[in-house]
Amino acid sequence: QVQLVESGGRLVQAGDSLRLSCATSGFTFSRYVMGWFRQAPGKERDFVAAVSWSGDKTRYADSVKGRFTIFRDNAKNTVYLRMNSLKPEDTAVYYCAASYESNWSSMGDSRVYSNWGQGTQVFVSS
Repeated sequence: QVQLVESGGRLVQAGDSLRLSCATSGFTFSRYVMGWFRQAPGKERDFVAAVSWSGDKTRYADSVKGRFTIFRDNAKNTVYLRMNSLKPEDTAVYYCAASYESNWSSMGDSRVYSNWGQGTQVFVSS
């Protein structure tokens, strides 16, 4: 059974840092691109970041570039999102997702991700 379980979300203040984790099981983690998406209240789910199978390639949304870092540990079947300099507009439910898609240019598209976690809430107060 495929499982993705996010953790680490909580209430923080603007300027703080936070690290989200996504522990996975039930599939060959090292063969999947992993991504993070987020959804704010009343808005669509947006791409945040993606990391390639080996971790040698990453991609970020413009809104988080330079502040967020995605990385993975294939030995632990876990992907992480390090978030620095958090802003109130980063408030959202954050989801991790797995994709077997080989076209790296499509990794910002939620439709290429086949498996999703339940999400973890991040709230950034001003």
